[in-house]
Amino acid sequence: MAVNSKELTENKKLEEILKMVEKIRYGSITLIIQDGVIIQVDKNEKIRIR
Repeated sequence: MAVNSKELTENKKLEEILKMVEKIRYGSITLIIQDGVIIQVDKNEKIRIR
């Protein structure tokens, strides 16, 4: 099964998002989607001081 360039691009985006999720301890990640395509990812990380 052939993989087209759009699928490769989307897979790279998803890999980057998964890396962000693995690294963040407290906070949020927001995906901005336009016409069914991820166009922006916002990461808001909190630092907890105990």
